[in-house]
Amino acid sequence: MQRRQFIKNTILGTTAYIVSTDIVFSSTMPKGYIPLGFQEPDPYKLFGKDTEMTVLNDKPWNIEAKAHLLDDKITPNKYMFIRNNGIIPKAIDASKWTLSIDGESVIKSKTFTLQELKTKFKQYTYQLTLECGGNGRSEFNPPAKGNQWTVGAVSCAEWTGVRLKDVLENVGIKSDAVYIGYHAADTHLSGDPKKEPISRGVPMHKALQDETLLAFKMNGEDIPLAHGYPLRLVAGGWPASASGKWINRISVRNIEHDGTKMKAPAYRVPCKPVAPGEKVKDEDMCIIESMPVKSLITYPKSGAMITKGKTLHIRGHAWAGELEVKNMAYSIDFGSTWIPCHLTKPSNRLAWQHFSAEIAFPKIGYYEVWARATDTNNVSQTMLVPGWNPKGYLNNACHRIAVKVK
Repeated sequence: MQRRQFIKNTILGTTAYIVSTDIVFSSTMPKGYIPLGFQEPDPYKLFGKDTEMTVLNDKPWNIEAKAHLLDDKITPNKYMFIRNNGIIPKAIDASKWTLSIDGESVIKSKTFTLQELKTKFKQYTYQLTLECGGNGRSEFNPPAKGNQWTVGAVSCAEWTGVRLKDVLENVGIKSDAVYIGYHAADTHLSGDPKKEPISRGVPMHKALQDETLLAFKMNGEDIPLAHGYPLRLVAGGWPASASGKWINRISVRNIEHDGTKMKAPAYRVPCKPVAPGEKVKDEDMCIIESMPVKSLITYPKSGAMITKGKTLHIRGHAWAGELEVKNMAYSIDFGSTWIPCHLTKPSNRLAWQHFSAEIAFPKIGYYEVWARATDTNNVSQTMLVPGWNPKGYLNNACHRIAVKVK
């Protein structure tokens, strides 16, 4: 109520702030009424999200899915998480959108219109897994600051665009290039146009992978505004912060990119294990690159009930950053024994994989179904929350659902 009154007193008192004119008959407004033009937007309508999605923050917008909402093999927009750092750009005219390639390590800077990108270069389509580096942060203890993601800050949509490496080859890059950094059209929360909300990047070996795209379509349609319309970088398998939205410039660097949120502790973890709650020096933090092996049970919803003698069908997805998932297993005895699941191959590199199993329970009672993926380097998910880190990154503990047999 205090917040609403503050909005009324400050914003309504400066009518030009939003509507650029006086509010006619403002003196007759009912006490406590906030005009529609000043009411906070409905994020579900604003972004086309399902009402079961969870809003973690509105300044900036951060929204996650629940596990059972992610059951689709290809994630639709309505279930796709939103992770923003600044204010979403407005009034975008795609016909005037350009992308500039510059930096110390380009032979000659160039600027492309969106139409030139679409027509000059071959287009590719890949399913690519994007996961927030802080997905699972809510489980860390001591608590880590930041959005308290549970398990739903992950997606695997189908992205269409041109390969970044083809565009860089067209521009020409020098032999001393080691990193690219992206720059975008979103606005810093302070409103200061000189400040970038985020400007991250990836080493050249990642920038030059076949699957690293300058994307303009998601699931066969224009990318939704909240996910980067009209152009975004998609670098699957790495923390989603590497996949900049609304990009209008890429700098090719002869040093590790030093943009906003590239320095410690942002998107970095201790280079060596530390005790829970321990302070870590910036120079002892390493940049997150490939995400760890992980899985998610998407069916049934936690709390499922079945009748004794019936089997329970489970299914879900598994992914492993730059690697592939080698095998998938489930446990109903709190990790004492593991039983293999059926696991599909990825549709392409960096896409998540799908698993399923039929589970028989020995008797009436309460159970937990745990899921564990193992990657091609024989590294498996941890059964409980992995090593603590100051920012609560890279939680790849086994996902669990509760089941009651009656």
